[in-house]
Amino acid sequence: LSRRQRQMCIRDRRIIEAYQKVKPAGCGVIAMDGRAAAGKTTLAEELAVTLGGAVVHMDDFFLPGELRTPERLAAPGGNVHAERFAEEVLPYLRRGEAFRYRRFDCHRMDYNGWVEIPTVPVIIVEGAYSQYPQFGHYADLTAFCDITPEEQKRRITARNGEEHWMVFREQWIPLEEKYLAEYHIKENAMLTV
Repeated sequence: LSRRQRQMCIRDRRIIEAYQKVKPAGCGVIAMDGRAAAGKTTLAEELAVTLGGAVVHMDDFFLPGELRTPERLAAPGGNVHAERFAEEVLPYLRRGEAFRYRRFDCHRMDYNGWVEIPTVPVIIVEGAYSQYPQFGHYADLTAFCDITPEEQKRRITARNGEEHWMVFREQWIPLEEKYLAEYHIKENAMLTV
């Protein structure tokens, strides 16, 4: 195994062990927040396979253009479509039955189909803003995925290119950091990986 694969296995094991301690009798929920490029999506997908679960991606709740006002974007966490997440996902997490929500495509800046969440024993909500306080305490386990600034830049540049790194550095990372600091997301998470 590569160094990165070994680190992922350790992260997986830590989250699985923590989840086993708080796992409810019905459908369980894990919320994984953290910094850009910290591996939230990859980790969530791996956990879903291991635990037989499904993943809800916060990227699917990118704020549509018509709601992107200066006032909204100035508020910590204001760039997530929290109202739609609260309407289309939150009420269904504990029911233990299939549901679906609209996927927002940030490249098209429009909705692009539906995401089907099957009946599963655990749902993993992954992505920045998944622990937004407006959502309440909906998860059995909250995890924070961290990364150093140097590794963050390396991963974003490798994944998206130098031009997109500049957009992340100037726009997305400051918005995330404002949210993380305002609501003490890392400090309030049950586990940091």
